[in-house]
Amino acid sequence: MTSQNTLVVTAEPGVPFVDSVREVDAPVADVFRAYTDPALVAQWMGPRELTIEIISWDARIGGTWAYTHTDPSGNAYGFRGVFHDVTPNAGIVQTFEYDGFPGHVSLDRVVFEDLGGRTRIVNHTTFQTQEDRDGMVASGMERGMSEGYERLEELLTGK
Repeated sequence: MTSQNTLVVTAEPGVPFVDSVREVDAPVADVFRAYTDPALVAQWMGPRELTIEIISWDARIGGTWAYTHTDPSGNAYGFRGVFHDVTPNAGIVQTFEYDGFPGHVSLDRVVFEDLGGRTRIVNHTTFQTQEDRDGMVASGMERGMSEGYERLEELLTGK
């Protein structure tokens, strides 16, 4: 069972950005660790029906990351990027690229706001083009994010 924390995704018309906000019932240090420890990332990242293999996860400035999601039919989807800023308990800036659309790289900034035992996760994603942003929104991104955040909270709270 998860808390009543709700993911809010905003994709305003005419701008190549997606913003999201989600609160979790866990301290900011635990949330930050869940974003930077590959063993923890593997337990919550993405939709429930997909398995994940972490190829690399070097959460430091200049470090790279890569993982593959596999669906129940065996189809694999690879993702990768580079960490540009990793500030403990405060935020992360990284690139994001889907192997199925090479060269379409977005820049993600996530900020962790300490709410006194709870954490607000604020994410701002910048796409190279409006078309890239619209394609990501149409891909089911919001469902994957929502399920991932539910899994994150379950991991951190044991619920």
